[in-house]
Amino acid sequence: MKLVIVESPAKAKTISKFLGKSYSVIASYGHIRDLPKKSFGVDIENDFKPKYVVPRDKKPIVDEIKKHYKKADVVFIATDEDREGEAIGWHIINAAKMDESKVKRIVFHEITKSAIVNSIDAWRSINDDMVNSQEARRILDRIVGYKLSPLLSKKIQKGLSAGRVQSVALKLIVDREEEIKQFKPQEYWTIHLFFENDIESLLYKIDSKEIDKFFIKTEKEAKDIIKKIKKEDFIVKSITKRKTNKKPDAPFITSTLQMTASNLLGFPSKKTMRIAQKLYEGVDIGKTRIGLITYMRTDSFNIAKEAQDSALTLINELFGKDYLPEKPNIYKTKSKTAQEAHEAIRPTNPKQLPDMVKQYLTNDEYKLYTLIWKRFIASQMKYATFNSVSIIFSSNSYESKANFRELVFDGYLRVWDYGKTETSAIPNLKKNSSVKLSKVKPKQHFTEPPPRYTEASLIKELEKHGIGRPSTYASIIDTIISRGYVELKEKKFFPQDIGITTSKMLDKFFADIINVKFTAKMEEGLDKIAQKELDKIKLLKDFYKKFKTLLDVAYDKMENLKPKPQETDIVCELCGAPMVIREGRFGKFLACSNYPKCKNTKPLDVEETNEVCDKCGAPMIVKYSKKGTKFLACSNYPKCKNTKPYPTGLKCPECDGDLVERSSKRGKFYGCSNYPECKFVARGELKNQKCPECGYNLFIKKKDGWHCARKGCSYVEKEEE
Repeated sequence: MKLVIVESPAKAKTISKFLGKSYSVIASYGHIRDLPKKSFGVDIENDFKPKYVVPRDKKPIVDEIKKHYKKADVVFIATDEDREGEAIGWHIINAAKMDESKVKRIVFHEITKSAIVNSIDAWRSINDDMVNSQEARRILDRIVGYKLSPLLSKKIQKGLSAGRVQSVALKLIVDREEEIKQFKPQEYWTIHLFFENDIESLLYKIDSKEIDKFFIKTEKEAKDIIKKIKKEDFIVKSITKRKTNKKPDAPFITSTLQMTASNLLGFPSKKTMRIAQKLYEGVDIGKTRIGLITYMRTDSFNIAKEAQDSALTLINELFGKDYLPEKPNIYKTKSKTAQEAHEAIRPTNPKQLPDMVKQYLTNDEYKLYTLIWKRFIASQMKYATFNSVSIIFSSNSYESKANFRELVFDGYLRVWDYGKTETSAIPNLKKNSSVKLSKVKPKQHFTEPPPRYTEASLIKELEKHGIGRPSTYASIIDTIISRGYVELKEKKFFPQDIGITTSKMLDKFFADIINVKFTAKMEEGLDKIAQKELDKIKLLKDFYKKFKTLLDVAYDKMENLKPKPQETDIVCELCGAPMVIREGRFGKFLACSNYPKCKNTKPLDVEETNEVCDKCGAPMIVKYSKKGTKFLACSNYPKCKNTKPYPTGLKCPECDGDLVERSSKRGKFYGCSNYPECKFVARGELKNQKCPECGYNLFIKKKDGWHCARKGCSYVEKEEE
């Protein structure tokens, strides 16, 4: 038997469809080993040797891999083709104690039958240099996170944590906010001249001298100039015509996919990558399961020749030979270190048009696949052609300019139809002909501060400076949001007070290593390790020497910014000491002043209910779990530790029991209070209402209205606009 090991069950399901019965395909569910959660796990004195452990929830998976391995004649490690995938494969081999002579590493950029079969024929060994690079990154992140977090918790606020790359992203956002606060707007004016047929032009020369942006500073200056202009006679001084070509953008890489999906579809980067992962790993298209796109973590613009040929054939079939470029479009990767994958993101089969697979995809999957398909096909098409005309209107003392652009040939815009292409009709004027000035208008302007970062612009900034890699952009953003350092409002990042304080303290004591330039340099170092140009231990030693010096100084000199506990008249029911108000990661709470001898804590604001504890008769109060889910707890705690799910007032449509709030790894949901007899669950905003079509007594709110919650019922109640 031949064993194939991948990361995800979805990927395993797709690949197993392509291979015969002599193959067994199983999933590792991502990493199966990591550094320990509750200890440092890196022996700094012994060349930074990591201590890897198999987490408890991964042990059954390792046992399953070992069981299949014993029956296998050969093992194919088919994890993702980037460094992360290489490291996962290396950990699988070591955790399962495999004989490396039986192990073959295979990589593929797309999950199609031909790609899988070809990869098996082109197997190789595990790339130790790629593994070393990934291990160095993991150790660097562990050093910074494990050593910095206690400092922040001690000096600023309990529960804070820091990361090597995330802290730089936070710094960019905080620094931008400071720029906005310090910005002082500057006033300036422009003058617009309108000629016959409402042709608008912009004043740009006075007495043959070109004026700059801030030449006209006040309204009075603008009006004085306008008075003089109105006395002048104008002619068409010159008409400059030229043809311009607009080339299509390159096919997507990870960063541009996340940026474009954010700008055009409104998708957060985390959502984009989740959907892209599904499209890559496989979708059931009728009776066939296939990966619809190539690997989505990449910073390379390369395109396989077969895919390019297929795209050109399709373009010719759909639009004709006029839309084919004179020679195939080639895009060069700007990043010097781009090597995470071999190709850009593209459809595995360009002839798989979006509308052909729409019925098999969710709405969001369809939108993202369409975006990827259109970008790839457009990238292989001929440029768009425009007639550009610049007209200069002149008098004795003044000159104004008007620019026009007319689409002659749409080219790639035939496919890439997102947004409107600005064009304007070219007026029929002749050089040296006189023109009548119909009106002159002044326009007031103020310089604007730099815009706050959006997900798209932050990713662009990180990529520009070489910070992070395709696999890390989404997690960087997710981390700084989940830690409460920043808030995303109206798609823009706003740093929170704790984020500003943390960033400023890190900037004060760790400016030498938590900055754009140094972090980019570390990324280059990691790339050099993967290319066998730098020793892993040297990079780690050089970094730690610098970091340890800064850390020692910070512990000694960083100001303690933690708020002092506020005394109250409330007495601790466990030891009799007064309770004080403290502030933690989730806000203010009551704590015993006798801490650490007494660790009693209570909510600051107790939300009482009419519920009575069925064990001791005391009133029940509202509390919140770590995940933010409400529940009822006895007010007689800790003498009575009785708890109940929080009632929502909603009824279960299956058994008429109460729906209560619960939580899982996927977040908050509603379950029936009669569980396990009734296993009904639902997520989202709900309301009890009888469906007029099927009689079901529950509705779920979605974007387009309230949907009947019963599977198979299509009734929708649209909301009034």
